[in-house]
Amino acid sequence: MEDSLARRGQRPSGATRTAPRDQRRARDQQGILPVLARAVREVENAVDRGRVSPQSRTKFQVVALLAREERSRVKVADDLSDGQRAEQLKRLDGIGTILAKSAAREPDLFELLGEDAVVTDAAKALRREMIAAAGHEPEPEPEPAPDEAGPAPDKRVVPQSVISRQLANPFLAPDFSAAPPPKVEVQRLAGWELLGPLLSAFERAAGGASACMDLPEPTAAGKPTGLPLMHHQGQLVAAAAAGHRTFLLADEPGLGKTAQALLAAEAADAYPLLVVVPNVVKTNWAREAQLWTPNHPATVIQGNGDNIDGFADIVIVNYEVLDRHVGWLGDLGFRGMVLDEAHFIKNKTSQRSQHVLQLSERIRSWTPRPLLMALTGTPLINDIDDFRAIWQFLGWIDEKKPRAQLMATLEQTGLTPLDPGFYPAARSRVIDLGIVRRRKVDVAADIPARRIADLPVELDGQAGRSIREAERELARRLVARYRTALETRSAGVVVDGIDHDLVRQVATWESDDSSSSDENVFSMLRRIGQAKAVPAADYTAQLARNVGKVVFFAKHVDVMDVAEQTFAKAGLRYASIRGNQTPSVRQQNIDAFVEDPDVAVVVCSLSAAGVGLNLHVASNIVLAELSWTDAEQTQAIDRVHRIGQEEPVTAWRIIAAQTIDTKIVELIDSKAGLAARALDGSDEEVGSAVDLQVEALVGLLTEALAAEQF
Repeated sequence: MEDSLARRGQRPSGATRTAPRDQRRARDQQGILPVLARAVREVENAVDRGRVSPQSRTKFQVVALLAREERSRVKVADDLSDGQRAEQLKRLDGIGTILAKSAAREPDLFELLGEDAVVTDAAKALRREMIAAAGHEPEPEPEPAPDEAGPAPDKRVVPQSVISRQLANPFLAPDFSAAPPPKVEVQRLAGWELLGPLLSAFERAAGGASACMDLPEPTAAGKPTGLPLMHHQGQLVAAAAAGHRTFLLADEPGLGKTAQALLAAEAADAYPLLVVVPNVVKTNWAREAQLWTPNHPATVIQGNGDNIDGFADIVIVNYEVLDRHVGWLGDLGFRGMVLDEAHFIKNKTSQRSQHVLQLSERIRSWTPRPLLMALTGTPLINDIDDFRAIWQFLGWIDEKKPRAQLMATLEQTGLTPLDPGFYPAARSRVIDLGIVRRRKVDVAADIPARRIADLPVELDGQAGRSIREAERELARRLVARYRTALETRSAGVVVDGIDHDLVRQVATWESDDSSSSDENVFSMLRRIGQAKAVPAADYTAQLARNVGKVVFFAKHVDVMDVAEQTFAKAGLRYASIRGNQTPSVRQQNIDAFVEDPDVAVVVCSLSAAGVGLNLHVASNIVLAELSWTDAEQTQAIDRVHRIGQEEPVTAWRIIAAQTIDTKIVELIDSKAGLAARALDGSDEEVGSAVDLQVEALVGLLTEALAAEQF
């Protein structure tokens, strides 16, 4: 009976039929993917509300880690059909898209995606919970070695050698030898909100005056024996020796800011000195300290700092582990603090910024006139507002107003923000507090020129066709959204031709619509980068054979993997600089590229190797993937275009022709020179931050609408 019913497509009485759709739905709710999908939506909602708590940051990181692990598992799983594998990879792409869009709206989240990002105990615990929620048994936590144990969740670490130093000097007291800052009688400026006008003074940048304080001539005493010191470097050291104590050292990348900071600390006797740096340059800072100030021992904090020298004159710590050590660092009695790549703290709400500002405030409470130096060749990444955190670190302003020294000089101008003359006068007063900005063309004429050469490549085959079709589909979706908005908006509004205000609004809606699983600008650029990996690597190999050593930069790990495979097949030796390497391994790879003539290429992560490294043995760079900012691109190029370079530098930017890649290039180039306009005296007005994703969508929609009219 049941057989005959089955043959006729019927089910027997009392039987339950499970439709294929129900089966798929049940399968979709199994495993880790639904757990990740729920968690990533919670992160997305937190970003939308502007309330990215530490818990949300932890959840963001754990989702990224588990998604990365699941992708690797799915690619090689024997129990999946090709269709199932494709379906799960598509779902993982959707999760990755939401992560990318959330990070784009909250840029501090990007640091959690780095392979060198610290995985806290809270993140490890959440990871175990999510694996258990997926129905899997979490792998047991390895028992940490005594020197690798992480900090207790409710307690910051204090290295034993630091305790020894504290016990050796139990009566450490604040230094009140310097005169307290003068009391300021605020009269003319009472009641004025001044931080906005001060920033506006740099936006206007009128008069062609560059942003550099008057500096004294170098003295022989400021030049270390046997080491060449350039004139501009000696000037800053002389200023520190003369008593100046706060510097925003914004020299263009490649002009030797590290040496200047170390020698300024020696000239100011600012020991013990705290140096906060990105993880990738910790080892380099220790080397530079040994080179320039050999009489002042330096120690580098790794992890919990169990192996540091608590009695060292120079303590070097990276941003990523600062949260573990901020307690004892604030009590050690530092007389100086250097912040390398100071634009890392531009987001004042981030944890790293809060720790840095807390430490600088603590140091000022110990020593009324400590040496405080913020080092960055790109102090402005997106907006003039990026200055705020740096100025606060230096003690020029607080959360709401100028501090006493700046306020006193502003009162002396006799002007208020209602007076046009206030702005150039205020800009000058801020610069005099310690902004130092020199350009290569002015102070290092012996450094050869550089140029950026765009190299278009055609994306052939299925990958190219898929990318172009995805772009056309995105354009069609934008046009449909525009037409709908045009039809439903208030009556009486008539615009001839394309309504550019509505175009921008539609682009903003599309950018904010993170609920869609359709293609977006971020996912398309990721796919374009993957498609460009082989031609970019092939061109790099060709350069290496013809002109010598080449630096290859990429944003994503899979692009770096493809490049390294290509070089291996071509018989080229290469080194690799990635975020997941230990400092010693990273330094070994840097040394191999710099010192071994047979190592032809170094494959670099933009995030891990874009700052603080000296790779001037090469004069050719290949940028395989686009940066989202001109500053990131400039930092990468300046790993090669710097003091010591003897050849003209060429950066070959690989562009996917006939794709949105070309539009992104134009947008990035249009933002070039934000710091130069604010600091080098250009009369061009500096605008607010440009959302490149929105601008790219605006261009795409405008072109599609224009094409419809012809």
